[in-house]
Amino acid sequence: MITNPLVIIAIVLATILLVPMACRKVRMPSIVGFIIVGIIVGPYGAHLIDGGDAIQALGKIGMLYIMLQAGIEVDINDFRQQRTRSVIYGFYSFIFPFVLGLVTSLLLGFDGVTSVLMGAMYGSHTLMTYPIVSRYGVQKNPSVHIAIGGTMLSITLALLVLAILKSNFVYTGQLSAWRLIGRIVLTLILILGVFPWLAKRFFKRWSDATSGFLVVMTLMVFSALLADWAGLDGILGAFLCGVSLNRLVPNLSPVMQRINFVGNNLFVPLFLMGVGFMIDITLLWDGWMTIIIAIVMIATKLAGKWLAAWLAQKSFQLQPVERQLMFGLTHATAAGTLAIVTIGYESGIFSAEILNAAVLMILVLCTSASFVTEYAAKRLALQEEARLEADKTDNSWSLMTVGENRHYELKELGELSELLDPDIASQEDWTEAMNMINHQSKASIIYHPNQPINTINRLLVAVPRYAEKEHDFITCFGLVRRLSSQIGAKVVFFTNEDTQKTLQAFCRRKGKFLRASYREMEDWEDVLMIAKQMTQDDMIVMINARPSTPSYNPLFEQVPDMLSRFFSDHSYMVVYPEQATGAAVPDLLTGDQTQTSRMWKIVSAVKRWVLSFQQRGPKDQTT
Repeated sequence: MITNPLVIIAIVLATILLVPMACRKVRMPSIVGFIIVGIIVGPYGAHLIDGGDAIQALGKIGMLYIMLQAGIEVDINDFRQQRTRSVIYGFYSFIFPFVLGLVTSLLLGFDGVTSVLMGAMYGSHTLMTYPIVSRYGVQKNPSVHIAIGGTMLSITLALLVLAILKSNFVYTGQLSAWRLIGRIVLTLILILGVFPWLAKRFFKRWSDATSGFLVVMTLMVFSALLADWAGLDGILGAFLCGVSLNRLVPNLSPVMQRINFVGNNLFVPLFLMGVGFMIDITLLWDGWMTIIIAIVMIATKLAGKWLAAWLAQKSFQLQPVERQLMFGLTHATAAGTLAIVTIGYESGIFSAEILNAAVLMILVLCTSASFVTEYAAKRLALQEEARLEADKTDNSWSLMTVGENRHYELKELGELSELLDPDIASQEDWTEAMNMINHQSKASIIYHPNQPINTINRLLVAVPRYAEKEHDFITCFGLVRRLSSQIGAKVVFFTNEDTQKTLQAFCRRKGKFLRASYREMEDWEDVLMIAKQMTQDDMIVMINARPSTPSYNPLFEQVPDMLSRFFSDHSYMVVYPEQATGAAVPDLLTGDQTQTSRMWKIVSAVKRWVLSFQQRGPKDQTT
């Protein structure tokens, strides 16, 4: 056995570097490769490394990181849309493996308590193959959201069974139950309420990515400790931590980039190697009992999880490839199973044969889940690649600030909005900015960040009349949708009734769902009412237009003064859709002429005169 720490570190780093390369050559998931290397160099193989405290600690963080990543990368808008399906699938994913496991365990001759705990072990699963889904870019598919939401429920149910049996509630009565419930409630309050509040205050004061990374990892560890203290397991705490920090850590933010880099290249490989360290291959020829139990475990788990995925496909009318992806995500087992089987063994509920069989089951299921997930994710990615994006992201954008150089904030806005290589500039004043916008046709944004964008709670979007007639309005809507998805902010549209119908249709598109609310705003003169409804963490988004376009309003020229007087204490964004070139823009009033700024000034002046006359009329009559 090697004891020199530098040699151990060299072996570990070489493994992390070379295993993915070798796995790509033989078309094998790297998850399996790391486990196999762990078996070879571990205590039951060549015994080059014994998995010391340092490696075990880093591996534990890797297990927590997988759950944290799954929680953070959940698209809140899509997840809300799928919450009912997630609950149903979580019930399927737990109850069918649980019942099958209870029956098969009793048939093997185990007692009732052992059989119940084994059923809970079958009901749980670990999102070990989620990095594969993330790598193929299909994490926004509805089946993934359903699987992640179902994971939350199935893990919670499995770990609650473990906590009840562990605290001997079956034998000691109500006192242990109340103590258990109290700890769980306090843990949920801290993780879902206090921790995001602390993180938000920190991000407002220190916005650099390195500090943000350390804050997220610290809260992850504390969440795991709280979950352990509550009688659950750290993996559930890490997952809930990811959900609570979801909107504060956008998927494309610099903080998330650091989390992914450190987690995927250090913590997760060490965790997978740690799983390999636990597997004793000599058990295969020591006796038949361990192998029989392992075969029954594997068959029971696969049958239960496949049945849950099949029923979900039939219930939710999913594609076969989506069923395969759900099955691949939810039949891998590691963190939850290791927690349950280890605690069950230490408590005397499980025998050594069950412990060894469970470790063999982990190896087989991690391997099969990796191949199934890889196959399904690749097929789904090819399908989604073939579909044209309705709200395109590949057009040219111009991002600018006024009065100060905020290159970093503009770059972050472009990344979160998924804009490809936008032009970034800083203008001295609004006159220069408007001159630049009016002398180009590309879509443009003037951005004023008053606070870090990941701390914004709501996007208040002011949409003028006839905005839906703009050549590139769908792109502006897509910008709002993607930004809301990344930062987890709610969207409130302020617009007239006709435009609102168009927006509602956009929000209901399959695969482009956006949960939004609507406020009546008949004319652009009413935009100031938004200022009365704004809170500290709101950002106003104004959809404007250039002259000679369908939605242009002369009052747009007053936007700079309006923003400085009424919205200076808030972040704001003024969006100008791309202007069509080489074709006449139809007049929405006459149907065959082109609108001009002069015409709109006349129309607006007449309208204001009529309104003022109507307002004076009752007064004149009363006098």
